[in-house]
Amino acid sequence: MNIFDAIPNDLAGEQVTDILCNEQVRIKRILSKGHTTPAEGWFDHDDDEWVMVVEGAGTILFEDGTEQRLDKGDYLHIPAHTKHKVTWTDPDRGTVWLAVHFDLELSVRRHGDGTPS
Repeated sequence: MNIFDAIPNDLAGEQVTDILCNEQVRIKRILSKGHTTPAEGWFDHDDDEWVMVVEGAGTILFEDGTEQRLDKGDYLHIPAHTKHKVTWTDPDRGTVWLAVHFDLELSVRRHGDGTPS
């Protein structure tokens, strides 16, 4: 398997593919080519999201007005219930996102605070 497999030349709409999905984590590949979040919509996930641009570029707007541009290789952690939307993706090259949704609080309860022992 390869994250670049089966990428269509023409993307009529954004394409989301689950790579792994279980009770603890959801990993998905998102393909965008000029696609954005609808103007009236915001993402408001119950879980944390870690997102990385594998190819292309995109811009995420947060409800507080902060914008974050992500280029190839850039990643971002978005805490649960942080309202955000995608306001731009590269319309020429297309954008390949890797998004990981997880419950950070559950992970800390199971594994501690993450500091080395």
